[in-house]
Amino acid sequence: MIQQQLPITNISHLIPQKTPFVMVDTLLDFSPSHVVSTFKILKTNLFLKNNTLLESGLIENMAQTVALHTGYDFFLKDEVAPTGYIGSIKKVDILKLPALNDIITTKVDILHEFNGVTLVAVKVYNANEEEIASGEMKTVIANQ
Repeated sequence: MIQQQLPITNISHLIPQKTPFVMVDTLLDFSPSHVVSTFKILKTNLFLKNNTLLESGLIENMAQTVALHTGYDFFLKDEVAPTGYIGSIKKVDILKLPALNDIITTKVDILHEFNGVTLVAVKVYNANEEEIASGEMKTVIANQ
């Protein structure tokens, strides 16, 4: 099994998204049932409007954190990570939108995984550890 010291700031090999669509930049914590990422909102972000990250950017950050979990899990096994998709979003509550240069922390708990479908609960926090968004979604691994 491959080991890599956390945090990992070069995560480009762990997720399928490429610049300018990357919405995570650091892997902080990982276990088989949990993952934590951070993301600094830069001026070049596609989901930035009036110096505020749009709701769609927060949802994409949530989904990419799930992809980061899958990617790192496969990396540890020295296997190529499959491509995944958002299968469904059960609910999302957005309490506050982050601003330019904010660093958000996204925590994902894997609730259930079966046959390539993963149900997760996600919470997003600002730098003050205030919850700014939460949701549940299903992700689906594409057939290889």
